[in-house]
Amino acid sequence: MHALGPHRPDDEDPPPGSQILDAILDDARNRRHLGRQLATAGDRIETDELVDIVRHGPVLEALLADPLDRRTLEDKLGVSKATSHRFVQWLDEHGLARRVDHRVELTGRGEAIAEEVLRFEANVRTAQRLTPLLEVICDDHEEFVVEPFVDATVTVADPEDPYRPVERFVTLARETETFRGFNTTHMAPLALGEFHEHLFSATETEIIYLPAIVEKLFETYPERAREAIESGHLTLRTRDELPYGLAIFDERVGIGGYDRSTGLMQVFVDTDAPIARQWAERVYASVRADSESLDETRAQTE
Repeated sequence: MHALGPHRPDDEDPPPGSQILDAILDDARNRRHLGRQLATAGDRIETDELVDIVRHGPVLEALLADPLDRRTLEDKLGVSKATSHRFVQWLDEHGLARRVDHRVELTGRGEAIAEEVLRFEANVRTAQRLTPLLEVICDDHEEFVVEPFVDATVTVADPEDPYRPVERFVTLARETETFRGFNTTHMAPLALGEFHEHLFSATETEIIYLPAIVEKLFETYPERAREAIESGHLTLRTRDELPYGLAIFDERVGIGGYDRSTGLMQVFVDTDAPIARQWAERVYASVRADSESLDETRAQTE
């Protein structure tokens, strides 16, 4: 097989991800059980108290970096003296902040809650921005987490420009020297001959497709696809089921969601965040480990 980056034997474990990514994935796996765990533990927080904590998010965030005096806190938040007094009093009453040397500083509990409020806001905002993707990717997407995509570029198809997501993907593909990914359909419409020529000759590519998609690729480009495989530019693998489209470029990673009735890409989300790359590498390694090389697939059908 033509290796992309450092060669790793098929039976060797993929490199471990960061502790941060491990924590995010563990949290995602446990998330659906949190309600039951909280019910078992008892003493649930009242909804009004949770709302109050979120409402005081700006002041918690302002104090998270450093303790501030009242005047600086007022200027930073753009609030009156009376409002800042009310904020500080609330934080003090709930054990989230204290006054030290004429400054307000968060307690350890306050710091932890401030970080969770920021994380909550970031994840809600990200989920809202990723709604077009979340609506179309496979229902079984337990390995997908929103945290790594907080600053992602989200490209959505619309009636006036239905090919915007494909164009975004093609632009990134033309800028990369290596490419790995898997997809429920073709990475780009087969009619885009120029793109496939680039894929076959100008990049080191490994793609995992459904068996039927591989057959269609060879029907459309029989000679060029075969030449690309023989030259080492293209490695094809197959898997009977795939959750969505994943693309790993030199600098960015992306996820594609497709309209199930038309097969057209409806949304493409991409980012250069290191933690997103770690997530994508881990997901790709898992899917690849459960796929077959094209030679293995052909041997089973002959």
